[in-house]
Amino acid sequence: MTPVATSELPGVSLDPENCPVRQVLDGIGDKWSILVMAALSVGSRRFSELRRDIPDVSQKMLTHTLRKLERDGLVERIVTPTAPPRVDYRLRPLGQSLFVRLSGLAAWVIENRAAIDAARSSFDVRD
Repeated sequence: MTPVATSELPGVSLDPENCPVRQVLDGIGDKWSILVMAALSVGSRRFSELRRDIPDVSQKMLTHTLRKLERDGLVERIVTPTAPPRVDYRLRPLGQSLFVRLSGLAAWVIENRAAIDAARSSFDVRD
């Protein structure tokens, strides 16, 4: 079977092995990545500050998320050689450009939250 291409994204295959959109979204589409980028959008933060900003993220998950975002070139880890060493995180230009687009999605959610809640309530009473 030939992989389907989308009309909205010419040249992008929906085949899981070859879809660049899917491959990137797998790395950034989770809630922790988006929340970490939101926290870093205001400026560089230390690990402990990020934990305070996102109180429901575990230390292990925050570490994993920061490493994943750093690997993708979205976040930069800055070590200052002091005693003890100071470690800060900040969005790199690639992460900043992504966050601009995520801000649009967040605005859409805020504008449409009541309609989504109403649709969910209507759906839930059907079942």
